[in-house]
Amino acid sequence: MRTILINGKIYVEKDNFQEAIFIENGVIKQVGTNEDILKNESDKIIDLYGKTVLPGFNDSHLHLSGVGDAMSSCNLTSARSIDDVITLGRNFMADNPGLAAMAGRGWNQDYFTTGEKRMITHHDLDKISTEIPIVFTRVCGHMATGNTKALEVLGVDENTRVEGGIIELGNDDKPNGVFCENATALLSSAIPEKTDEDIANEILKAADYAISLGITSVQSCDAGHSDFQRMFNIIHSIYNGEKTKLRYGHQFNFQDINDFKKYLETEFKNDQYNEKFLSRGALKLFIDGSLGARTALMLKDYEDAPGTIGVKVLTDEQLDEICNLATENGIRIVTHGIGDGAIECIINAYERTMENGENTLRHGIVHNQITSMKQLERISKLNIPVMYQPIFLDYDLNIVEDRVGKELASTSYAFNTLYKLGAPISFGTDSPVEDCNPWNNLYCAVTRMGLNSKPEGGFYPKEKMDLQDAIDCYTYGSAYNEFKEDFKGRLQPGYVADLIVLDRDIFTIAQTEIKDITVEKTMIDGEFVYQK
Repeated sequence: MRTILINGKIYVEKDNFQEAIFIENGVIKQVGTNEDILKNESDKIIDLYGKTVLPGFNDSHLHLSGVGDAMSSCNLTSARSIDDVITLGRNFMADNPGLAAMAGRGWNQDYFTTGEKRMITHHDLDKISTEIPIVFTRVCGHMATGNTKALEVLGVDENTRVEGGIIELGNDDKPNGVFCENATALLSSAIPEKTDEDIANEILKAADYAISLGITSVQSCDAGHSDFQRMFNIIHSIYNGEKTKLRYGHQFNFQDINDFKKYLETEFKNDQYNEKFLSRGALKLFIDGSLGARTALMLKDYEDAPGTIGVKVLTDEQLDEICNLATENGIRIVTHGIGDGAIECIINAYERTMENGENTLRHGIVHNQITSMKQLERISKLNIPVMYQPIFLDYDLNIVEDRVGKELASTSYAFNTLYKLGAPISFGTDSPVEDCNPWNNLYCAVTRMGLNSKPEGGFYPKEKMDLQDAIDCYTYGSAYNEFKEDFKGRLQPGYVADLIVLDRDIFTIAQTEIKDITVEKTMIDGEFVYQK
């Protein structure tokens, strides 16, 4: 199939725009003027009527199965009080009679504006039901609360321990229903397992949603832990059956080296990866938690919680052992790090795997939120890719100075500084922690404001990114992160035809309008897979 697009404003690279593009069998053959492109023989000519065209976005870190699960669970993101959480839960039960258990996600105590501003406990969830297990996960995914029935089903008491996790005790020295970090997996097991078909359908639902927003590739953390093969098989069934065109790269999570060794003996040898639509991907680790839950690992005590430095979920020895084994097998590593203590551990561990200081496998850092200037310079010097989520500013700009102090806050979320230092930068959303909407993400990157357009002028405005640089991070930068920068991420000859047509010109509108952009058409591999 040979397709020509004419009369467009096509973003090729920084300060380079063309008006037409020629695509053959899913690959871009030529970009240029209408006159030049129309010299080619074609099967179809599409008039863009002046619309702006960008490369499709590549979300460099999210959880696609989690997005699908959230779309099928009780959505708690609108809760502005504990009473709201309870009401949302009761309404979900009423709308879904016969539930054997209830899962929900999205509550955030920092958004509570009425009543108590605290973590929800089993006492709160018991007001929804004491008959079925209920597990409501905080927006960050690093903390969750179960009702009394959930604790009963699991047999959890004050003596229950989880390595790398916390089961909080209340004033009565009994579990209060709050589980943190590694302990959240235990709590989640109170919810009956879904069938493979249920999970596949949720992933496909999430894929359709992502494509409608202009996302054409994802690097997704869905498989991991001891039951990893099940999720790998589900993903294989989707791509072997060609059920979606969304390009998918794994970020498989193994915190236990024995699980990782099992992966190396099994799935690592699987030859079902074409690296075009389904990629083997990277090992995803995490070493700390979230800033909002104060489980991000800090080098010094939290400003607003003296005596607390967060949670370290892997020892240096454990991190080294896993990183060394991955490196020996030529496997890229991406590690979740929020606090400056976590960032320090990650940089040090990676540097110990490098020969002559060269990061040949492109081991990277996911989030990289709280950083000193010295750490940013080390990241750049070692060429460590960073997967940022600018949308995190929408919430975190309200708490970061209280949590870590103004001095450290001024060198954190330093997208622009690190980009100017020359480090490889990419963008993602960590969805379902945040919506995978790329327009909100870009808006935060270039304005440094929350979605409420505050603070005026931006939060530490020196970190505002140039719009074209930010687009490059979300496309070419994300492709670099997975060794695919010569394959996708640009609208240039030789690259796959993954592109999006916008409802307005992102390059001329006020930056405050970026979050309001919608996608009119999404093309993947030369085929329009979404049209508004």
